[in-house]
Amino acid sequence: MGEDLRSLDAILSNPNGLSKDEVDRLRGERALGAAAILLHRLGDAEAADVAADVTSVHLILWETDYGIDMYKALLEVEPHLLSRFTDDVLERIVEAMRSATIRDRGMSISYIEALPSIAEVSADWRKQLRTASGQRPTNQARRARLEPQHPMEDGLHFTNEWEHRVYKVLKERQAALPDNDTIGIMPLVAMRVHGHTYEPDLLVTYRGRAGVIEIDGPHHKGRASDDKSRERLIRHAGIHYVDRLDVRDTTQKSEVEKFVTDFLKQLGG
Repeated sequence: MGEDLRSLDAILSNPNGLSKDEVDRLRGERALGAAAILLHRLGDAEAADVAADVTSVHLILWETDYGIDMYKALLEVEPHLLSRFTDDVLERIVEAMRSATIRDRGMSISYIEALPSIAEVSADWRKQLRTASGQRPTNQARRARLEPQHPMEDGLHFTNEWEHRVYKVLKERQAALPDNDTIGIMPLVAMRVHGHTYEPDLLVTYRGRAGVIEIDGPHHKGRASDDKSRERLIRHAGIHYVDRLDVRDTTQKSEVEKFVTDFLKQLGG
């Protein structure tokens, strides 16, 4: 979502220079973000986690009744995640959205629907599709979708430059190792564990063991409990070692190299 809720409130209270579509988008983001946080505080971690999988939310005026604007909330979701948006979960999300917007006079969320997100389509979309997906669809880099601004190297996709920097150091380390004692590097591979589908930033294999590297962005604060739950599930599924790297530590290559050295030492045993 980019901005925190407080900044969204500030923007919406003084939306000068924003188009109606931009204001509607921010209102939708605020409603969904507040709903997800409310669900988490109420102990409904499942619905909160599903809400966080929404790519974008659009509020569409449905009808006006007794001076109240009734909106339909359309949630754009990556196609492979649609199965998580069951009728029961959607109902819990929309109830939380109604609670989050009850103070917004003249506005109510009356209906919610989850739809598959559609990538930006270039004029040469056939080449775009083949470049992004190869000869057939894969589970690699679904978060990155098909937009060309995401980094690519060796036919692999990365969500952002931070992940790409870590990959390049891992690749250098891979090249320096002998063929019979090397590492495998898998960015953004979809992984199904009990009750969840995750895409670890980097999955690394070494000496018969698998490890996960997560690169935490600037908006990652406040998610320690979610991280521990996720890491517990990943370890229970057979991942030997999980480590996290703050993006602030990726600005210097020497810091990334030190992290990778420590990670491989722990992973390789």
